Amino acid sequence: MNMLGALLVAVLIGAILPLQGLVNARLGTHIGGPVVAAFVSFLVGTVMLGLYLLATRTPIALQGSLKLPAWIWAGGVFGAIYVACFTLLIPRIGAAGMVCLTVLGQVTASLLLDQFGVLQAPKPVDAMRVAGALLVLAGVVLVVAPWRASPPTKATVTTTR
Repeated sequence: MNMLGALLVAVLIGAILPLQGLVNARLGTHIGGPVVAAFVSFLVGTVMLGLYLLATRTPIALQGSLKLPAWIWAGGVFGAIYVACFTLLIPRIGAAGMVCLTVLGQVTASLLLDQFGVLQAPKPVDAMRVAGALLVLAGVVLVVAPWRASPPTKATVTTTR
C-alpha cells in the first residue's frame, strides 16, 4: 500500500470511530448501559479477530509471554476504558465534540510521551509541534463551543395551546 492509500485508510478508520461510539451508546440503552455495550463490542471484536486469525492461519506465539512485565498487557485495559468512556460520554457531548476532545487528549499525551521517550527514543517537542497542538485546541474550542447554549431536547420542549 502506498502512502496515499495508507492516509486514506487512516481517515476512513477515523470516520468509523464516531459511528462506533453512537452504535455502542444506542446498544447500551437496550442492554444495560455503556459498560455492558463496551463489553459486547469487545466480545464481537474478539470473535471477528479470532475468525480472521483462523482464516489467515496466523500463528500466535505465546512462548515466554508469562515472563513479560505486567504493564505489557495494559493495551487491553486502556482500550476497554476508552471504549466504555466513549460510549458513556458520546450521548452527552455529541459525536463531533467527543472525537475532538479525544484527539486533543491524544495529541497532548503523544507530545509528552515523545518528549520524555516513554517506551521509545525521545523525540523533542519543538515550537512547530506545539503550534500544531494549539491549532488542535483551537479546533476543539470551535467545535465544542462551550459558550453556546445547547438546543432544547425533545424532553424539554413544551407546547402551549
